[in-house]
Amino acid sequence: MIKYLNLSLLILFPLSWFAPLIKAGLLPLFGLSEISVISGLQALWKTDVILALLVTAFALFAPMLKTIGLAMVHFGYATRKTLPALAWIGKLAMADVFLIALYIVLVKGIGIGKVETAWGLYLFTGCILASILISAFSVKKA
Repeated sequence: MIKYLNLSLLILFPLSWFAPLIKAGLLPLFGLSEISVISGLQALWKTDVILALLVTAFALFAPMLKTIGLAMVHFGYATRKTLPALAWIGKLAMADVFLIALYIVLVKGIGIGKVETAWGLYLFTGCILASILISAFSVKKA
């Protein structure tokens, strides 16, 4: 059962990247009404390449690498010795959720515009937390 929950993340993660994370009124960086991981990355590539590389690594590559790695362990294509490294890689994506939350708090605190969380933020956060739990259960099973 746990391996199929892990495989479902291969669909849910890309869906969460295109889902709206926040709805913003007046933001100098984006100028969009709904911001997703992908639209945010597109704006970052134009303004700050280094931050765009970090967000791409944390939000896109780390979760997928971990999910594929766990699937390889679950189906016997990789050894269980890789589980600690996979767990560490998956936690990098939580840094992305923290950055988004920090951004929302800063904008609301400064009062630049109106910012509301959207359903995609909960989906993205849920996928990351599910991945962490799947990894924890995989380690216990070993």
